[in-house]
Amino acid sequence: MRRLTAKQVGDFRKTVYRCYAESGRKNLPWRKTKDPYRILVSEFMLQQTQVPRVALKFEPFVERFPDFESLARARLRDVLAVWSGLGYNRRALMLKKTAEEVVSVYGGRLPRAFEKLLALPGVGLATAAGVSAFAFGAGRPFVETNIRTVFIHHFHKGRGAVADADILPLVEQTLDRDNPRRWFYALMDYGVALKARHVNPSRRSATYTRQGRFEGSNREARGLIIKALTGRSMNERELAGETGLVIERIRSILPALIREGFVATHRGKLSIA
Repeated sequence: MRRLTAKQVGDFRKTVYRCYAESGRKNLPWRKTKDPYRILVSEFMLQQTQVPRVALKFEPFVERFPDFESLARARLRDVLAVWSGLGYNRRALMLKKTAEEVVSVYGGRLPRAFEKLLALPGVGLATAAGVSAFAFGAGRPFVETNIRTVFIHHFHKGRGAVADADILPLVEQTLDRDNPRRWFYALMDYGVALKARHVNPSRRSATYTRQGRFEGSNREARGLIIKALTGRSMNERELAGETGLVIERIRSILPALIREGFVATHRGKLSIA
């Protein structure tokens, strides 16, 4: 494991915090709160979705569902209607399931323990660590796309196929444990700035893959089906007319949507579960 000197750590932190002071995104709505519910919602939304799109959806969502109890009680179709436009609808389903578990198991209060956070539906290492830092002020090293960009750019110059296992020890060594919330926000904003100035350093990551084409994909078809059924119940033929998908395509996709808990069937009609 590469060991950094105190000077290297100090110089690196100065660089990161300088960028944050000059161009940090301090006015993002989820950065103005430490409320665990709102932080969790933002972390779910930010998975695989760019900040400008999340900024448009975050406040309407938390206004409609202001706490774990209201989200847990809500109908899935209402949650998906407010979520519409963010894509990756499975995140909305998992967020609702997490709210249900927080209410039923933890009395409506998000647990602080990292292992309990990690056990919630749809919560991975980065989401759990982000919630720990931003809601509870607990510093736990994690890697996400912008953090990955920063460490590849600074500490792995000229290298390709850089693994997260090579990055994580550096994240731990440089972590500002006195203020992990501010530090991770600063790191992520610095990563955004680096991407604007350079060819994305994350392309040299071992985890980097170019996203497949959306148009014509199963992901697009799933989204069309869920959006149509969010409005009303319908049979397969009506669904085909509403989405423009052929019935055979719909029939190939429906089993997964039913299995995952999105869609229910009743007397030949399809609806959001």
